[in-house]
This record gives sequence, structure tokens and C-alpha cells, in this order.
Amino acid sequence: MKEKFLKNLKSMLRVDFKRMFKSQALYIMAGICFIIPILILVMTSTMGGSTTVDPHTGIKTMQGFTNVWQIIGSVSGNMEMDMTSMCNINLIYFLVSIFVCMFVSDDFKSGYSKNLFTIRPKKTDYIISKTLSTFLGAGIMIASFFVGSLIGGGIAGLPFDLAGFGIGGLICCMLSKIFILLIFVSISLVLSVVAKQKLWLSILCSFAGGALLFTMISIMAPLNAGILNVIMCFVGGSMFAIGLGYVGNLILNKFDLV
Repeated sequence: MKEKFLKNLKSMLRVDFKRMFKSQALYIMAGICFIIPILILVMTSTMGGSTTVDPHTGIKTMQGFTNVWQIIGSVSGNMEMDMTSMCNINLIYFLVSIFVCMFVSDDFKSGYSKNLFTIRPKKTDYIISKTLSTFLGAGIMIASFFVGSLIGGGIAGLPFDLAGFGIGGLICCMLSKIFILLIFVSISLVLSVVAKQKLWLSILCSFAGGALLFTMISIMAPLNAGILNVIMCFVGGSMFAIGLGYVGNLILNKFDLV
């Protein structure tokens, strides 16, 4: 029984990876993730960032990126709600939601899911395969943003100083952000299964669900993150993936596939 399940899962993963890497959506999304940090860093450096006015003194101050790593995250204890805290890598989680919704919705629009479930009645391997494949796609997107940040910072002439954190903190920060992807992937996957062919509905609901967790990302994955942050994000992401995967499996078993 276990061998059969693993064989079916391996087959599903092979098909999903092949479909994903042949899909234009992955490369378009990865390209967008690569370009966004370059545009943000170059434009804010050129224009001087955003202007804020002190209500007490009336003095105007320019707020922009003073360090490349600010577009990756903030150091814990220094998480003010300004442009640098909003226009950073955390925006990618919403693009990930769009990518997952598009990938799953295409299965229902094309009739692929209906044909698949006619041959393979069990839905568990479908949910696991979709979670793992889209998680890999999401990882590629966040890696593209990171590379774009380095290039954009170099073009903008911003310093790469590790102020308030070390290289270990940066690595733990990125690992934590990658594991947090599991939460957003799982939410978008189960909502896509509910919405089926209605892509607009799955994206809208995914944005609403993601917005509730958006402010937690900076707290869970700061630039000075440690191994504890990585473990917490991994455990939290895995729990979301397992729990929502179970919900998605129930939905596929209880409701029509059209």
C-alpha cells in the first residue's frame, strides 16, 4: 500500500514539475520578482525616497533605502512602518499566491483534474504534489528577488554593510522566509481547490488570507534571525501544509470537481 502511494506520488510530482517548468507563468513571475527590487532600489535612490512631515515641527524628511539589505527585511526591534518596511521582499508572498492559484485553476479549466481523478480516485497525492511543486516554484521566485536585490543595490550604489546582524542572521532570515512560503502556498492551494475554475475568486480570497499574516513575516523572519526562527518557521509552515492539505483533500472528496 505504501509502495503504491509513493509510486503514485512520484508520478504526480514528475507530471507537476514538468507542467510547471513548461508553464510561462513561472518564468513571468520569476522575471517580475527579479525586476521589482531593481526598480525599487534604483528609483528610490534617484528620487530620494518618500517624504514625511513632522506634525509638530513641519520639517520635511526624506525616507528611502540606505542599505541594500533593507529590501530583504528589518532588524528586530527596528520595524517602523515606512516605505522600506512595506516595499520589500515580503511583497513576493502575494505574487506567490497568484502563481499557486493560476497553476491549480488551470487543472480545473483544462479538465486535467477531472480526468486525473477518474484514473486515480485518491486525492492525497494530488494535494501533496501540488504543495511541493508550487513550493519549489515559490522558492525560485523569492531567490529571483534576492538576486535582483543584489544587482539593484549595486546599480543604485547602496552599501552592503551588515548593520546590526551578521551573515548567519541573513542566511537564517532567508531560510525562515522560504519556510513561511509553505503557509501562503497552503492557503492559496486550499482556496484554489474551493474556487476551482474561478481564478479571480481564489486570488481574491488568497490575498485576504495572506493579508492577515503579512505583518507577522517581519517578526518571524528578521535580518538578525537565528536558528530558532528557522525552526519555528519550518514547524509552522509544515503544520499549515499538513492541516490545510487535509482540508483540501476533504474538499476534493466531498464536492464536485467542476
